[in-house]
Amino acid sequence: MLKGIPPILTPELLKILMEMGHGDEIVIGDGNYPAASTARRLVRLDGHGVLEVVDAILKFFPLDTFVDEPATLMNVVGGGDAEPEIWGEYRALIDRHAPGTRIGFVDRFQFYERARKAYAVVATGEGALYACLILKKGVVL
Repeated sequence: MLKGIPPILTPELLKILMEMGHGDEIVIGDGNYPAASTARRLVRLDGHGVLEVVDAILKFFPLDTFVDEPATLMNVVGGGDAEPEIWGEYRALIDRHAPGTRIGFVDRFQFYERARKAYAVVATGEGALYACLILKKGVVL
């Protein structure tokens, strides 16, 4: 045990976060996301939701300030007028850790392609739809 590290950050996930370099990406997938088929490195956190996972990660993980949108969400398939409620929660959470950070959006298959190239994928048990997120690591200042 170490002091001050949220217990949701498993030794495996901490190792991955430490190994990642500037520009590497990590995917946080909801419960419907095909994590095992897109992951180069897979971390399972099935009993947890995406918000608690992202909150714990962002305490230690700098977002890339050299790109316009260091956080990316998967667009709703077929468009749709209603924005998933969890997106607003993501905005608030990311703004708390990295004020002014812009969030980008890509379609489903672009998201999957980026995920296949990502350093790691974290599978959660999140039940909200369209709760998948990609974070691009920045530099520690």
